[in-house]
Amino acid sequence: MKGESLSRRDLLRAAASAGLLSALGCAPSSSRTTVKMWFSYGGKNRQMLEALVARFNASQPAISIHATFQGDYFENLTKLRSAIAAKSAPTITHVVSEVIPYLAEADVLEPLSEYAGAKDLDLVPALDQRGTWIGGASKPLMALPFNRSTPILYTNQEMLDAAGLKAPTTWDELKQAARTLKRGTGNDTVWGLICPISWWFWAALVQQAGGTVVEADGTPTLGGEAGVRALDLWQDMVHRDHTMRPPPGRDYNAWEVTNGDFLAKRAAMIYTSTAFVRYIDQNAKFKAVAAPLPRDVKAAVPTGGTFFIMLKDAPREQKQAAWEFLRWMAEPQQTIEWATGTGYMPIARKAVLQLEANGYYQTHPNDRVAMDQLAHAVPWPWAPNLFRVQRECIDPLIEEAVLVPRNSREVLEQARRRAAED
Repeated sequence: MKGESLSRRDLLRAAASAGLLSALGCAPSSSRTTVKMWFSYGGKNRQMLEALVARFNASQPAISIHATFQGDYFENLTKLRSAIAAKSAPTITHVVSEVIPYLAEADVLEPLSEYAGAKDLDLVPALDQRGTWIGGASKPLMALPFNRSTPILYTNQEMLDAAGLKAPTTWDELKQAARTLKRGTGNDTVWGLICPISWWFWAALVQQAGGTVVEADGTPTLGGEAGVRALDLWQDMVHRDHTMRPPPGRDYNAWEVTNGDFLAKRAAMIYTSTAFVRYIDQNAKFKAVAAPLPRDVKAAVPTGGTFFIMLKDAPREQKQAAWEFLRWMAEPQQTIEWATGTGYMPIARKAVLQLEANGYYQTHPNDRVAMDQLAHAVPWPWAPNLFRVQRECIDPLIEEAVLVPRNSREVLEQARRRAAED
């Protein structure tokens, strides 16, 4: 236990005292330790998180988690940076995994290693700090996995069956299947493939082609020849084969358009996130089947999604109370409820074993595909510049390269020069 933190015994004693006072009818709400938490995303995911927070708050009288919606991931991060500078940050929030090395380098994160029970958390290695970053196991625990995901291929199985096709397993098969499945013109076009033009999906292609976006030492190579091959694949399918439609919009708007076109039967195949497995399963009016991403020289996927973090400057009693919530969220029961309700992957190994034992994956095979892909998950480097390279250097230029189009090699060289700037 951290010397500066309240002990678990202290918290339980406080909880017991609060319960006694409540029974006597004289416990004000201020007797609880209130913890500010910021979160992102809306819709059903927001409802589910708020329900979990409410259940935690009702389960004990000592701690109250006050959860506030802050927009999408990037809006939340912008607000968080401003709040840190103004000394008004929440005690906990969740952020995209790629930004955590930057926040750790800035010394704004609370190390979690010495909190009670931290060493006993039985998390899925590919989804926690150990497997998400190269060398993550040797660093102090800075973050706990929350909503984790990987890219995945979704197919309209009825369209594939009608064409006599199986889900493509290689890039060549992907291109051929997209040619076969594309039909119609104008507003009646059914595209062979739709994929958001985003660094995450491009990073998957780079890894499959044998490259890395940022090297282990933080050098932004952007995949070298593998990066060129990845961009060329998209350019070929968009401009030469005319089988892939880049969805309009950026960031998660493009992802939503992709999913919407698939559900409306305007695409035979899409690249999307495993986070949308539940949404697609529940809304598709046809047989929608998930499949691993097609490989090039190897099978590979990046992980994505967010981790919970705790801010170092928060008061010690709030940090201890926040830890109780974070540990509770990592327990199998909450993990199962979150994963089966949203489509994000379960982060506790006991949760996965329970889902396997009760037959969940037999009745939800698309979830099984998402979990099986973790065998090919590629860790990110623990590099403070990782998020800036991806967000500021890669995203704008690969979009331009695919939509205009521009020479892939020249675009990536420009992105490397931009990434090398301070």
